[in-house]
Amino acid sequence: MAENNKPLRNVLVMRLSVLGNVAMTIPVLYPVCRANPDTRFIMLTKKWPASMFHDRPANLKVVDFDVKENHSGLFGLLKLAAQLYKLYDIDAVADLHNLKGTKIIDTYMKFKGAKIARLDREKPKRKALVTHKSNEPVTPIHERYRNAFRELGFEAPDTFTHLYDGREWPTSPIVPNKEEGQRWIAISPFSSHAHKAYPLEQMEKVIAELSKNENYWIFLMGGGKQEKIALRTIARKYKRVISMAEVKHKFIDEYALLGQCDLMLTMESANMHLASLVDLQAMTMWGPTSPACGYLGYNQIVEDDIQLDMDCRPCSITGDKVCKYGDYRCLKNIPPEYVVQHVIEAVEHNVKHQTKGTKLAQIRKAEQEAQDKEG
Repeated sequence: MAENNKPLRNVLVMRLSVLGNVAMTIPVLYPVCRANPDTRFIMLTKKWPASMFHDRPANLKVVDFDVKENHSGLFGLLKLAAQLYKLYDIDAVADLHNLKGTKIIDTYMKFKGAKIARLDREKPKRKALVTHKSNEPVTPIHERYRNAFRELGFEAPDTFTHLYDGREWPTSPIVPNKEEGQRWIAISPFSSHAHKAYPLEQMEKVIAELSKNENYWIFLMGGGKQEKIALRTIARKYKRVISMAEVKHKFIDEYALLGQCDLMLTMESANMHLASLVDLQAMTMWGPTSPACGYLGYNQIVEDDIQLDMDCRPCSITGDKVCKYGDYRCLKNIPPEYVVQHVIEAVEHNVKHQTKGTKLAQIRKAEQEAQDKEG
């Protein structure tokens, strides 16, 4: 039975993939919810990503599910669609995934009379970019998410700042107190695709050099068993280097930590997008992929990122392709010394201006534009 006090509309929103792709929905979905308070939005995603939706708008409900457990295959997904329709009386769908699984749910909802709007995956543009037949970038994923909501007739303003805008910043018992003069740097050396990761032995050189500064505290971010072992080994070698993989924590703990950091050094990975959720500058290292592929973190800019200008880049939209040269030179050829210099300059600039993250990036961009005009 549908819930009582039915809103004017009930909109099912779907993004079922990896953590980073779900994180990217938040800077779009939260403003959409707040701009359309008479509509209830039901966000369907997997169990682990569902836990990142903190301080969400009152008209946003997050529903998590396990595909393998109860809803595998055609009949499992149709069963899920029927349950969602019965519970929430769905009359519109914003399919921000637009692949086989969600299309099955779309079909059921359309049969029930719901209006469907899907993410434009821009396959021709993506293919032309990675085959180097065109330099035209793919439309940023956040804008394509907004377009799906606009297709349904909703206002979709670009107004997101961070998860806790106007509210008290979260604290965590596992996050130490930051003392005056300390610079906190989060380093996320891994990615869901190993091809997108800077070689760990080179990243360790970066960490070793940064750790020589007594004011620098470095927090290593990672998740899986092998990542935990690798980060533990590195953290034990250097002072003021802490592996967060050693401490069981939730997203609120990670938000509390990142909210105090002065910079994140990251691969093109989920952590880049988590940094955006707390308005932290993510200095991203790009290899086989590129910001032109459309997955740049929300409100992040490329001027402070690290990437090599190579004719073979980008070779992949998501980083799942094997390097045609076999050596991943797009990342391997980045000197650790260059990374260290880049990080120190950004961190000290952040501290000097008593700001951080995207706010700093926007300031620096404005400064550069002013200099260009003067020049």
